[in-house]
Amino acid sequence: MNSAQRKAYLEAMQIDTWRRRGSPAPTSTPVSTPVPVSTPVPVTMPVPAQLAPNPAATADWAELERLVAGCRRCALCETRRHTVFGVGDRRARWFVVGEAPGADEDRQGEPFVGRAGQLLNAMLRAIGLERDQVFIANVLKCRPPNNRDPLANEAEACLPYLERQLALVEPRLVLVVGRIAAQNLLATDAPLARLRGRVHRRGDAGPPIVVTYHPAYLLRTPADKRKAWEDLKFAREVAERG
Repeated sequence: MNSAQRKAYLEAMQIDTWRRRGSPAPTSTPVSTPVPVSTPVPVTMPVPAQLAPNPAATADWAELERLVAGCRRCALCETRRHTVFGVGDRRARWFVVGEAPGADEDRQGEPFVGRAGQLLNAMLRAIGLERDQVFIANVLKCRPPNNRDPLANEAEACLPYLERQLALVEPRLVLVVGRIAAQNLLATDAPLARLRGRVHRRGDAGPPIVVTYHPAYLLRTPADKRKAWEDLKFAREVAERG
């Protein structure tokens, strides 16, 4: 990626590019405190126990979509308009995991639409990816009323669908956006600050997992966009290492 492309991508993320008066123009990424990019020590998280049999464990894509569309494993089925299965390349190298559908997603049946989706698209472009080159899904397939945080039983009921999507896609890297998605996927209550800048895995296998901020949070707190940029560069390095 050349400097002009990088500048355009950072502007798309609404990250200001600046330099001290009288100093030469930068020839690399904006000045910030980098996340270490040396080979990280994997952090292994336990896979959460399931209270009910996993109906999706051996499903193909068509069967999995049918199961999600007709799911009644928790009370969210009573208030949803549409289930939100996921979109993108089903053989993608990158798999993006969010928290839960919002109002726009519930209405359209697609994850990450609206302003947060536009920012996610810009974040992906900043590292050379287009939306249709990744697979995007949420921990929950149904919208919680009033966009509240998912309840533990809701996340546990829905997690088998996400696990099967991950198994079918076989990505090289999983990028988890937001504290709630990360805590549910990794079965931890650690704060986002402790989860960022590290490589995680679920159980003893599976692709590396990198955590960053949710685009909706970045819209509310634009000062943290530079930290998200460092996370994205770190994720790209992890993916390239394989």
